[in-house]
Amino acid sequence: MTPFGMSERAELLQTQLLRFMDDYIYPNEQVFEQQVRTGGFQIPPIIEELKEKARSQGLWNLFLPESEYGAGLTNREYAPLAEIMGRSYFASEVFNCDAPDTGNMEVLVRYGSPQQKEQWLQPLLNGTIRSCFSMTEPEVASSDAMNIRTQIVREGNDYVITGRKWWSSGAGHPLCRISIVMGLTNPEGPKYERQSMILVPLDTPGVNVRRMLPVFGYDDAPHGHGEIDFDHVRVPADNIIWGEGKGFAIAQGRLGPGRIHHSMRMIGSAERALEFMARRSLERETFGKLLADQGVIRQWIAQSRIAIDQARLLTLWAAYKMDTEGNKAARREIAMIKVVAPSVALAVLDRAIQTFGGAGVSDDFPLARMWANARTLRIADGPDEVHLDQLARDELRQYRPH
Repeated sequence: MTPFGMSERAELLQTQLLRFMDDYIYPNEQVFEQQVRTGGFQIPPIIEELKEKARSQGLWNLFLPESEYGAGLTNREYAPLAEIMGRSYFASEVFNCDAPDTGNMEVLVRYGSPQQKEQWLQPLLNGTIRSCFSMTEPEVASSDAMNIRTQIVREGNDYVITGRKWWSSGAGHPLCRISIVMGLTNPEGPKYERQSMILVPLDTPGVNVRRMLPVFGYDDAPHGHGEIDFDHVRVPADNIIWGEGKGFAIAQGRLGPGRIHHSMRMIGSAERALEFMARRSLERETFGKLLADQGVIRQWIAQSRIAIDQARLLTLWAAYKMDTEGNKAARREIAMIKVVAPSVALAVLDRAIQTFGGAGVSDDFPLARMWANARTLRIADGPDEVHLDQLARDELRQYRPH
C-alpha cells in the first residue's frame, strides 16, 4: 500500500490508464478537434472508437466508490485516475467517467428507486445514453440554491415542471436522453426541504432546449451547455428521486465526490500545462539563450511544481477523509480543494500561455481551452466566494465566546 491507502489494483489501473493516454488519447486530440469542427453537435467517430478500446481493457466506470456498479475503488484510489484523465479535454468521456454523467449516476446509485436504476442508470453505465443536470437558472443568483424558482407541482399521479434552466452541461450531446431537474415542490416548507429532484426525459412534451451557451467562445461541442425551457412538462410521480423535499440532501451527496473529481482533473490539466511549459522553454531561445535559462521562466516552473504538489496532497487528503469519515466530515477539505485546484490550474496555465506567446492563445495547443475550462470551474459547483465564506464561518466558530 502506498500513502493514502492505494491498492495494487489501483496502481495497476494507473499504469494502464497512462499507457492508454499515450497510445490513444494524445495522438488523437487533433483528430477529435477536427471531427468536432466539421461535425458540430454530432458524436465524433473517434470517441466511439476509443470507448470500445477503453471498455475492452477494463478502463470503464472507474468511479462510483462504495458501489457494486463501478470499479470498486475508493475516492482516494480514483482521484489519481481522474487526474490522469484531466490531462486531455475529451479523455473522461472515453472511459465513461465524464461529468455530469458521473454525478447523475451517483445520484441514481444512492437515491434512485429500482425502477429508476433499471430505466436510466443501466444505460448510463453502459454508455449508450448521456444525461444533463438542470439546477442553475438565468433569472436568479443560483449560487444561493434557495433562490431557485422552477416549480415542480404534484397533479394526481404526475408532477408538472415549469421553469427555465441554463448551464445544463451535456444537454447538447446527441445521446443526452435525461435531465435531473431541481425545483420547488413545497415553497413554504422548512428551509432545506422545499426543493426536490426529478427525472425528466428530454423528449417529453414541453421540454425545449433553446440554445447552447458558449464558454469564452468555446461551444464545447458535442457536449454543450444548454439553456432549457420546461413549459408545463408532465412526468410520472415515480420520477421523483428519493422523495419530495430531498433536493438539498441529494445535492450535498452528489457534489462532494464531484468536487473531488473536478479538482483532480484540474490538477491533471495543471500538470500537463507545466509539462508544455518546460518542454517549450527547452526548445525556444530569446536574447541569445534558451527560455529555460531565463530566471523568470525557472521561477514559474518552480512555483508551478510547488503549487501543483500542494493541491494534489490537499485533494488526496480530502478524498481520504471522505473514505474514512464520510462526505459530511470532509466538507471543509472538499471546500478548500474546490477553491485551490482551479486557481492553481489557472496560474500554471497562465504561465504556460505566456511562455508560448501567441501560440498559447491559439487552437494549435490545448492551453487556451484548458484555461477556459479552469476559469469556469471557479464558478461551477459553487463559486469560490461561497466556499470561502463557509470555511471562514467554520474557522471562526471555534474562537467565538460560548
